[in-house]
Amino acid sequence: MAEINEIINRGFDFHQSGRLSEAESAYREALELDCDNAEIYNLLGVLKLQQNDTASAIEWVEKAIQLNPCEYFFETLFQAYIRNCSYEKIIYYENSIKEKFPKNFSLLFNIALAYKNLKQYPKAIQTYEQALKIDPSSYQGWSNLAHLYEIVGQGKNAVSAMKICNKLKPHDKDTEYFYSISLMRTKDYAKGLKYFEQRYGRSVAIATQSKSYPHLASEDRLWKGENIKNKTIFVYYEAGYGDVIMFSRYLPLLKKKCKKLVFCPQRPLVPLFEQSGLGIDDLIDGYIPEQNMDFDVHTPLLSLPYLLGLKGSKMFESSEGYLSANPDLVNEYKSRYFNNNLLKVGIKWQGNTYYDQDRVIPAEAFSPLIETDGTKFYSFQTFEGSEDLKNLTDKYDITDIGTDLLDFGQTAAALKNLDLVICNDTSLAHLAGALGIPCLVILPYETDWRWHDELNHCEWYDSIKLFRQSVPGDWSQVFEQVKASLMNGVAKYRAKVMTANDETTVMQG
Repeated sequence: MAEINEIINRGFDFHQSGRLSEAESAYREALELDCDNAEIYNLLGVLKLQQNDTASAIEWVEKAIQLNPCEYFFETLFQAYIRNCSYEKIIYYENSIKEKFPKNFSLLFNIALAYKNLKQYPKAIQTYEQALKIDPSSYQGWSNLAHLYEIVGQGKNAVSAMKICNKLKPHDKDTEYFYSISLMRTKDYAKGLKYFEQRYGRSVAIATQSKSYPHLASEDRLWKGENIKNKTIFVYYEAGYGDVIMFSRYLPLLKKKCKKLVFCPQRPLVPLFEQSGLGIDDLIDGYIPEQNMDFDVHTPLLSLPYLLGLKGSKMFESSEGYLSANPDLVNEYKSRYFNNNLLKVGIKWQGNTYYDQDRVIPAEAFSPLIETDGTKFYSFQTFEGSEDLKNLTDKYDITDIGTDLLDFGQTAAALKNLDLVICNDTSLAHLAGALGIPCLVILPYETDWRWHDELNHCEWYDSIKLFRQSVPGDWSQVFEQVKASLMNGVAKYRAKVMTANDETTVMQG
């Protein structure tokens, strides 16, 4: 026994010093003398985890647990399962873990994490809550629980959990940002907007402009909400196209408070804002050298509601069409694509997948809608995802407009010829809402904060109706609801056309 302990200790010393191959040799040597030593099997499992060989790690630790099912070995095994994404195997041990080690926070935490990754959200919530009764000081536990509350639409519970996170990590920027998301999801913008100022996108936008205009866009010139009646303010974009379209509603309010408003959106949005006005005095299209720029204060666009002191319903000002399209371009698109008496429906299924894969809808999911009589469908899918249009055009007569749309001015003009837009959570939805065009937005089970918890009404746009997955990953049920809404729209459209035809007949008679 003394010889075995000496070999194990030698291996452990090698292990601690990072000499993993020598440690493994020593452990294997010890196993030859004692093949029933669970500790050695576990040490080999830990070593293999360090070498990122998860399959071998699992094999070694499972042997250790067969010999001695102790807490420490289970903790190693669960780490290996998590690395290997073998979440079902963690769940397999749930009952025995809760029976044998009911006070082990780490094991319960990992069981909850497994349920979360398997998208079994109620069970994940229940297990996190059990774990946090054991260790209520776990920041990661409360953070994960808050996220789960948000996923299942328990916004107030998410706020409570994030409030605890904020106490556990005061003045932490990431914590304050996620706290803001929870608050704004429940429409508590009075508190949420303050913490929203800690967002990463804001700091990146400010840093970018400070680099471009070091003497003008300096930190001390950031607008903090003070009186700028006689000053020029430079507002610049951050985040994606949809965010800029959504938050541009505040530019007319800002114009009332300043002498001159200079705005820099992403270049594809410039034609849209040229047409829409919004109180913008100078619209920046691309980089302008600093010597040719002139402004007193500056701010990123998404900070406007906080700096303007907006609260409650004021957040949703301009919920009806506050953007407009070029009428000549509208007519041009009408003559090219839309001169028919059918209900004209535009669709899009994918946005920028860099941010969120869950929002992507398979193009084929639109098939039941396209089969609706009395409709004509148009694809507004551009760039990434447009290759999936072939999955529909092989079966249906769909007009591809997306390939012709080079900027949002053109997209707006094309949209104005539609009776309805049906799309995923993407910039097209924001554009349709900002133009006042009826739009059905199809959301995944886990929704973005801006759509709030009550999904029967969209606060931001009067013309938008929201539909949400009832089961994670299942688009079929939600599309059944969308089809019912579409068929109702077709019936109303036919009645409208018939009424118009009757009136024409009377006038001609």
